[in-house]
Amino acid sequence: QLQLVESGGGLVQPGGSLRLSCAASGFTLDNYAVAWFRQAPGKDRERVSCIATGGLGITDYGDSVKGRFTISRDSVKNTVFLQMNSLKPEDTAVYYCAADARYQNMCIMDSYRYRDVWGQGTLVTVSS
Repeated sequence: QLQLVESGGGLVQPGGSLRLSCAASGFTLDNYAVAWFRQAPGKDRERVSCIATGGLGITDYGDSVKGRFTISRDSVKNTVFLQMNSLKPEDTAVYYCAADARYQNMCIMDSYRYRDVWGQGTLVTVSS
């Protein structure tokens, strides 16, 4: 059974940092394109970041998080991380990771394209 489990969310003050984890089980995450999305209450799902398969390090970020967030893979841990720095109250949302094997060496940030597996989400709250 393919499964993704997000963790690392919580309450943080503005300007703080968090690292989210997206751990895979039942499959090798390196063979899948992975993306992070987020959804705040009453708002549409927003693209956050993506990372391609292969060793080229292809990544992309949504405009609202560029320069503050970094996505990375850990093949040994079968996990993708999202390092979030300089957090703002508007970053408050439930963060989801998704994976799909259809997109090789491509960084995809359209949520409708991810059909293979989604995580259950982790809540990030940025507040003083």
